Amino acid sequence: MIDLSEIFFSIQGESAFSGLPCLFIRLAGCNLRCSYCDTTYSYQATQKKSITEIIDTIKSLSDCKLVEITGGEPLIQKETIVLIHELHQYGYQILLETNGSISLDDISDYAHKIVDVKCPGSGESTSFLLSNLERINPATDELKFVLCDRHDFDWSLSQLDKWNWNAANVVFSPVYGLLSPQLLAEWILEQNRPIRLQLQLHKYIWHPSTRGV
Repeated sequence: MIDLSEIFFSIQGESAFSGLPCLFIRLAGCNLRCSYCDTTYSYQATQKKSITEIIDTIKSLSDCKLVEITGGEPLIQKETIVLIHELHQYGYQILLETNGSISLDDISDYAHKIVDVKCPGSGESTSFLLSNLERINPATDELKFVLCDRHDFDWSLSQLDKWNWNAANVVFSPVYGLLSPQLLAEWILEQNRPIRLQLQLHKYIWHPSTRGV
């Protein structure tokens, strides 16, 4: 059985797939406590379902074949690996959003990984597992930095330089309501580097506190 927070059908808002219809499986529980977390409700499970029940639920919501597994932190549950495999068997295109603190060694290449690197403003900047860099495909996966301020921005650039990471799959996202998207855009343009600015699209479509979107 898997501990769940919610399952819903909405618009993908936080990746290279932003804007597309997507099924979301939000797993419960997280090993980090980021200062700006907007899904604290996912710390505790609201339900438990078997993998079969989860797949039946998403099938009942839509015939969409894009599905994201998120949290909380989905990889703290060992059953997540099996869920990814089963979704693949049913022909789903799988996005996995993870906080980067847990090994990606057992994650199959057919899962598109969206991997957070926690910045100082999160309070969890020592959590990233460096060995995960070897499991991130620069051609397909994403490395994401969520920024609170200029210090987070400069720190993120320093990490990319230290890792010699020049792939065009780096995402910088401002914390909603804390860092101006316009200001972040200006900083990125000043650098003239292959960094993608990403906004949380669903927070501009619906009220920022709306759940299930």
